[in-house]
Amino acid sequence: MSVPDYMQCAEDHQTLLVVVQPVGIVSEENFFRIYKRISSVNQISVRDSQRALYIRYRHHYPPENSEWGDFQTHRKVVGLITITDCFSAKDWPQTFEKFHMQKEIYGSTLYDSRLFVFGLQGEIAEQPRTDVAFYPSYDDCATVEKRIEDFVESLFIVLESKRLDRATDKSGDKIPLLCVPFEKKDFVGLDTDSRHYKKRCQGRLRKHVGDLCLQAGMLQDSLVHYHMSVELLRSVNDFLWLGAALEGLCSASVIYHYPGGTGGKAGARRFPGSALPAEAANRHRPGALTTNGINADTSTEIGRAKNCLSPEDIIEKYKEAISYYSKYKNAGVIELEACVKAVRVLAIQKRSMEASEFLQNAVYINLRQLSEEEKIQRYSILSELYELIGFHRKSAFFKRVAAMQCVAPSISEPGWRACYKLLLETLPGYSLSLDPQDFNKGTHRGWAAVQMRLLHELVYASRRMGNPALSVRHLSFLLQTMLDFLSDQEKKDVTQSLENYTSKCPGTMELLTLPDGLTLPPVPFTKLPIVRRVKLLNLPASLRPQKMKSLLGQNVSAKSPFIYSPIIAHSRGEERSKKIDFQWVQGDVCEVQLMVYNPMPFELRVENMGLLTSGVEFESLPAALSLPAESGLYPVTLVGVPQTTGTITVNGYHTTVFGVFSDCLLDSLPGIKTSGSTVEVIPALPRLQISTSLPRSAHSLQPSSGDEISTNVSVQLYNGETQQLVVRLENIGMEPLEKLEVTSKILTTKEKLYGDFLSWKLEDTLAQFPLQPGKVATFTISIKVKLDFSCQENLLQDLSDDGISVSGFPLCSPFRQVVRPRVESKPVNAAEGGRPGEPGHVKEAACWRPRAEQTLALTGGENSEGTWKYSTCESCRRSHQQTLEAVLNFKYSGGPGHVEGYYRNLALGLHVEVEPSVFFTRVSTLPATSTRQCHLLLDVFNATEHELSVRARSDEELILHAGECQRMAIQVDKFNFESFAESPADKGQFANSKHLEEERQEARGLEINSKLDIHWTIPSLKRTGEASVEGLLNQLVLEHLQLAPLLWDVLVDGQPCDCQAVACQVGDLVRLEVRLTNRSPRSVGPFALSVVPFQDHQNGVHNYDLHHAVSFVGSGTFYLDKVQPSGQAACLGALLFLYTGDFFLHIRFHEDGPSKELPPSWFCLPSVHVRALEAQA
Repeated sequence: MSVPDYMQCAEDHQTLLVVVQPVGIVSEENFFRIYKRISSVNQISVRDSQRALYIRYRHHYPPENSEWGDFQTHRKVVGLITITDCFSAKDWPQTFEKFHMQKEIYGSTLYDSRLFVFGLQGEIAEQPRTDVAFYPSYDDCATVEKRIEDFVESLFIVLESKRLDRATDKSGDKIPLLCVPFEKKDFVGLDTDSRHYKKRCQGRLRKHVGDLCLQAGMLQDSLVHYHMSVELLRSVNDFLWLGAALEGLCSASVIYHYPGGTGGKAGARRFPGSALPAEAANRHRPGALTTNGINADTSTEIGRAKNCLSPEDIIEKYKEAISYYSKYKNAGVIELEACVKAVRVLAIQKRSMEASEFLQNAVYINLRQLSEEEKIQRYSILSELYELIGFHRKSAFFKRVAAMQCVAPSISEPGWRACYKLLLETLPGYSLSLDPQDFNKGTHRGWAAVQMRLLHELVYASRRMGNPALSVRHLSFLLQTMLDFLSDQEKKDVTQSLENYTSKCPGTMELLTLPDGLTLPPVPFTKLPIVRRVKLLNLPASLRPQKMKSLLGQNVSAKSPFIYSPIIAHSRGEERSKKIDFQWVQGDVCEVQLMVYNPMPFELRVENMGLLTSGVEFESLPAALSLPAESGLYPVTLVGVPQTTGTITVNGYHTTVFGVFSDCLLDSLPGIKTSGSTVEVIPALPRLQISTSLPRSAHSLQPSSGDEISTNVSVQLYNGETQQLVVRLENIGMEPLEKLEVTSKILTTKEKLYGDFLSWKLEDTLAQFPLQPGKVATFTISIKVKLDFSCQENLLQDLSDDGISVSGFPLCSPFRQVVRPRVESKPVNAAEGGRPGEPGHVKEAACWRPRAEQTLALTGGENSEGTWKYSTCESCRRSHQQTLEAVLNFKYSGGPGHVEGYYRNLALGLHVEVEPSVFFTRVSTLPATSTRQCHLLLDVFNATEHELSVRARSDEELILHAGECQRMAIQVDKFNFESFAESPADKGQFANSKHLEEERQEARGLEINSKLDIHWTIPSLKRTGEASVEGLLNQLVLEHLQLAPLLWDVLVDGQPCDCQAVACQVGDLVRLEVRLTNRSPRSVGPFALSVVPFQDHQNGVHNYDLHHAVSFVGSGTFYLDKVQPSGQAACLGALLFLYTGDFFLHIRFHEDGPSKELPPSWFCLPSVHVRALEAQA
């Protein structure tokens, strides 16, 4: 026997072997269709008996193996079933002849045979026959199973007769010697009458009868015969048959202990109870009871248990039997099959290590020269057995050897498909899975070097199969999962091979289904490149949507009445950790930043890299990048445009690397950091682009509120200058611009800013709304810089010591109360060493030349207008340079986003460099000829580098050269400051008196400045501006500019007398009237006034001795009664001028009680000039 049956198991010893074969031409499909039905009848109960008969069917069995039927009866073919097609009666004789020829092959061992004929109908088919069954077709053959059962019963009858014949003791007959084929030549010439020979014959026969009893379902009898055979054969050292007897004893014991079988699913047996009476069903269970509670055959059970081997003894007897088999070279197949049977028993006993010893022995059993197919079968069975005992890696090894055997060089047509299939079956043994997700869980399992070798073999096998898509998938899997174990050179080789494969068949993310139904999942390249962080980026500051505040406030949620609830926070923790607190806008480009790095030792080209999203229709805009070799973390920004509104989730990204398209999901990326992957997409909003008439600024404004400014512009202006800023608004979006609101915010400045810095009108611009996409609108913003026009303190100190200034007051702005000690200029002798830095050295004011170098030009005396010229240094000019910064916010909305209550804010930064224009270095007042007016004296300094002219109201221009200071006098009407009423709101706003006084003073300065209307002009630059005295006027100057609370009017002959001379004639009575208007909040008076006439000789001499020239009619003293607030009073008198000339009347108050309580400035009466003329005839 040379062909081993690797599917053998111990319970096969009790089966009858039946061969099922086709006769003539029968399609494979039809044959196996009937074969499947025939093989289903593998166990039947013997009629009128509790025994069961087991059948083993084979569709192919070598006839030479049947020659070992005396050695082990389960190897003998006892039944033959043939299947044939016959469609005409004339073919029947030939068909039947073929059936007889088939029987002759196994004729010496057959108990019975059957022929199943399909397709033949008519007279021949209607003839009743026991060995032939006729069926019209393969579909109309319902009695096949019944025919098989009858056939098996006939086999049992023959078997039973042979058992009884061999078991009957015929002492008179000579016992034949049973032999195996290779023994026949060895027994020629032996003494057949010797006792040794007879014992050998008896022992072999006992063993043979034991096999027949086991096949006939008589387990107890078989155990008895096996024990007797072992004793007889051991005594004569018949080792080959002794091994067979021991193996039979083991098989019977295994059947007893393991009624379910040891052959796995293929060898699993149906319990007898399914087809036998209840008593027979309990046959294999020791101590089983019948339904009456009494054992059916107690003696039989006791005897069986006595003769049966224990599970441990079964293995020992197997070892002994195998050792006896190993003594015979021609018994290699028997030895190999015995090892396989022992392994199956040990697998059930979970004794893996002992089972591995049997398998190791089976590996080294020498058989004849096996064919390639037999080698493949042998290695495959070894693999299955190793898998059965839990040796997975050993199983995978033999499976891989079998796969390589399929494509051995000696095979003319290599079986690459079989090789590939076997290689796939080895993967679990090497801890390999074709799902890349399994490699993201914890540390790597298995030997990476072996795994890479196996994957390379899969790639090669799939390529030789002619399936390039499969090669790409396995090579991608190798690169993805084994990247950390590949050397630099291996990485280059694998990627080069992958590019060659994908040039013909690109890699996809589709499932690949193999012919046997196995599916290969896609392999995304999550490591090419490796992504460490994913961050969804907010829109640029100018495009971020903002929600309009509702009446409840922006942060109030209507979902819960509670300010804080830990239950809600806990239940929404996961959602909050993934959802981001900003929004994207429909139709706008959105960005996601990935931090990636390249683990390859060469430059990595990534193509078609884009985002994978869900929840919202999203247009991904693919990108291509090239990463340097083994780069560090590298930022990559992926962009896309959401087309609809809702909640969008960024699930991952897609790439194309080495020709393989990959969908990489964030959930499958190990060690990735993300701040969230879900964001809300709001309806579309318009996009506004702003351009201005001013150049862009290099200064980037940083507002304290943290707002980002999209555009910065800058301009250089002189103090007091106004610049028009033209803003161009263009709708570059896809939605109409419907709403626009412009606000401004001045950033913190140390200097006081007067007037409106920025002003505009939007009415004309809003009239063009809604502004359609692509349309442009403009509007103008007026930039007016008006800072403090006062100069520095050190300059004022120098001017205050010039010795020629008129009776003015040093400049001191009430808003810049800076007190510094005055530095005295002391002369230093040259010998004393006047080097800078030494003690005692004092420098003069840095902005002015020494006093000896000052140039003084006087015209007209001390009180005339004077001009001083000084040389300024660059540091002084820079010290007066100011910077103003402001932010213009454009809030706009439109389209669907406006309906949902969203808007956008665009910030424009304005940087203004303010250069000094003019300074007012001194301010003072002089009385005018009228008591209702005064002269305001301003020392104006040109701080520019250009010639400058200054004009107040409609007065003539004052020309100032660069660095020149001149005094200008402006005659102004005194102001009635008391007319500025104080509202209750003002009183509440300025709680303390200091703030209230500052507000009053600011209002007074504004009123004075509007009346003065001082402007400067630089002709060379064609630039003009305003020069403001706001903040320059101190309290004393304001008092001089203010009308006194008591208004005095003097009338001569009914004509007001203030600054003009009143003419009268000598000898005429001149009426004199003094009127008082009380504008103070208190009552005043009574007052006494004396009128004293005098003459001015214009040489400093006043003549008061005029009794001969002027005579009073009545008293020279006037009396005024008490005057209530807002009331008036008047007193009358008369004078008589006796001579011609110019006379002046000095009205003097008597220093009594009421007049002493009031300040002197309240008693400012106009001077009275009377010119007496000759009387006309």
